[in-house]
Amino acid sequence: MTQLTLLRQGHPLASASEQVRMLEQRDGVPAFARLVRDRGLSELTADAVTVLQVNVGRLCNQTCSHCHVDAGPDRREIMSREIMELCLEAVRDGVIEVVDVTGGAPEMNPHFRWFVEQAAALGCRVIDRCNLTILLAPGYETLPEFLAAHRVEIVASLPCYLEDNVDRQRGGGVYRKSIEALRRLNALGYGRDAALPLSLVYNPGGPSLPPDQSRLEADYRRELKARWGIEFTRLYALANLPISRFLDDLLRQNRLDEYLGKLVQAFNPATLAGVMCRSTLSVDWQGNLYDCDFNQMLELPVASGAPRHIRDFSAAQLAGRPIVTGRHCYGCTAGAGSSCQGALTGV
Repeated sequence: MTQLTLLRQGHPLASASEQVRMLEQRDGVPAFARLVRDRGLSELTADAVTVLQVNVGRLCNQTCSHCHVDAGPDRREIMSREIMELCLEAVRDGVIEVVDVTGGAPEMNPHFRWFVEQAAALGCRVIDRCNLTILLAPGYETLPEFLAAHRVEIVASLPCYLEDNVDRQRGGGVYRKSIEALRRLNALGYGRDAALPLSLVYNPGGPSLPPDQSRLEADYRRELKARWGIEFTRLYALANLPISRFLDDLLRQNRLDEYLGKLVQAFNPATLAGVMCRSTLSVDWQGNLYDCDFNQMLELPVASGAPRHIRDFSAAQLAGRPIVTGRHCYGCTAGAGSSCQGALTGV
């Protein structure tokens, strides 16, 4: 039975455990932990938890080809208000500085506005990872004003400044809707007022590493300003990780080994100091804890001995824990590195 046949049985994508097995069986690719050890580097451990990244569900109004969450309109995983309450209790512990809300389209969770209000009231920096088109969807038209009123930072996906490239990744008509949403955000002060940061996210359209982030940001600024009058705060350049739909595409094109090999060849030890798993704790819609959003999608929980559910949150027990790694971790440590905050080095 071929991997692609396995991938297509019962569900468009392989299960998380099958995805892990596919990645770990690549004989020509050294295990991530072993490569780190062989280079004489310290194994990854967590520092203090300062960022709580909360995935409030996989429901989304889009179905993007590079989505590592496999989000879409047919998904029904939605975080309950009870789990959100537990997340807020963790924030009240006092060590968390940032509440990073993601999905799916996080705004489609029925408790999204309440959760944002509560997190903002606790004095946290609140981030909404927004796909932009949701801001134009029926029933969500007042979201920009709500986000601005609560000083929520917006991190928005716009994988290119060119229409064809965006629509190829995210669906027909998405680029024009994204531009309209960005104009609305600019009109409210987003990307222009320092109190209303608007960050854009780039990711490659295929199995390649992102270009230099600072140069690409300059291109985005020039092109979006000239074409549409749009301004933004910063650009994050992210690598595609071989998970979910992107893994599916690599297998379909028989390019998984090629891409993993490219990531291994580009491994950059300087990125290890800044990888997001050192300071971020990821929470899934059921309250389970992971070192990062990617481990969450592969169902690789935090290491044994650390609290594994948000109800048991303990900053002291989570600090210093060993990070659970796999071959997908090469995606965050190749070239200039990749994290939810973009490139990790200037190399």
